[in-house]
Amino acid sequence: MKHIKPVKINLKTNTSLNEKWMQQVIADDPSILGLGEVILKDKERIQPRAGRLDLLLQDVDTNRRYEVEIQLGKTDESHIIRTLEYWDIERKRYPQYDHCAVIIAEDITSRFLNVISLFNGYIPLIAIQVSAYQFLDDQISLVFTTVLDEVNLGMSEEDEEVKDVTDRNYWENIRGTKQSVSLADDLLKLINTFEDKLTLKYNKYYIGLAEDGQPNNFVVFKPRKSGIIMELRIEQSAEIQESLDEVKLDTLDYDKKWKRYRIRLDKSDITKNQDLLIGLLKRSYGFNESEE
Repeated sequence: MKHIKPVKINLKTNTSLNEKWMQQVIADDPSILGLGEVILKDKERIQPRAGRLDLLLQDVDTNRRYEVEIQLGKTDESHIIRTLEYWDIERKRYPQYDHCAVIIAEDITSRFLNVISLFNGYIPLIAIQVSAYQFLDDQISLVFTTVLDEVNLGMSEEDEEVKDVTDRNYWENIRGTKQSVSLADDLLKLINTFEDKLTLKYNKYYIGLAEDGQPNNFVVFKPRKSGIIMELRIEQSAEIQESLDEVKLDTLDYDKKWKRYRIRLDKSDITKNQDLLIGLLKRSYGFNESEE
């Protein structure tokens, strides 16, 4: 196997590869940005009294939209202002969607990252650095690296538990039923096949888990009047989704904020799919496949 060292290209000074070219490459295959399964909704989208948005992308499974601005060379103040302005216009025009600003540049400097980080959490913002490499005369590759991911503000699940602890009676009589809460018991039995120290912990918004008295919410349960929703903290993958689809489990939208699979279950779902559910619970808990 022969190794070929690629030549890095400065897109800012390149005469044939420009911003329009990169914009079209992304438009043809938005997945190269690493934002998940997204599709192109619009390109060069006109903004009232504010120019044109380079790209508008949308997640295929959720109501999330990404307002993407591209800049060759180093980021500058006008670029970040324009990115945030387009994001703000879109979220006000279409409030039914969840909006996130995305800034792409060849060089996102540490100084500029510090400025951007001041907004992050208050304004959903992702910064992506792009590098271009040439292999042969007509072969160019773009590599996109997320250097600043979106930060979600708000209390963590563990912080919420400090003041929002409830009891089983609350869930059986107000949020769910005795039957739906008993499904959390059934799922705990599956968990206890590989970790017997975990117990249920009843919080206001979900039933979590505790280990030696400390929260360990790799999975949380939300009993409803009919059935229960199980939320597993696992990175999204096609392999997991295929396994869930194969047994026809009722999967809800993937929660990208907390990185959780959300599955609606009833008694028969748990009984018929014990092996699959144990495997998913072990993966969420932190077992590697080699350890299973």
